[in-house]
Amino acid sequence: MKRPTLDSMLLASTDPDRLRDWYAAVLDPTASDTVDHYRVLRFGTFHLLIDQRDDVGPKAADPTRVILNFDVADARAVAARMDERGTEWVAPLEDRDGSCFATAKDPDGNYVQLIQMSEEHLAAMERGETGV
Repeated sequence: MKRPTLDSMLLASTDPDRLRDWYAAVLDPTASDTVDHYRVLRFGTFHLLIDQRDDVGPKAADPTRVILNFDVADARAVAARMDERGTEWVAPLEDRDGSCFATAKDPDGNYVQLIQMSEEHLAAMERGETGV
């Protein structure tokens, strides 16, 4: 029996083009397409679908409910692109023993976390060590 896989996430927005443009500019997806009325961004094997909805407000009502975590190769470069677009920071970029973390708000107020793990921390996680 095939096991479930998490393949995509739907973000509803009153301005889906603005949201798509922001994600495409700051996070450089593998692909950015429009399928039917969905804006579809691919990050690795994961798809971020952005849809226009009239039953949502212009800003996320509870942005801490879901946080989009992006594993990035160069957190400083991504943070710089976010700064260029006037992104609001919840937690600015921080280096924690070689690994970098930051949390920003996308244009709709959803939380987007950048994670760049150091080689040392990645190796420790693969060995099953906790407390990294």
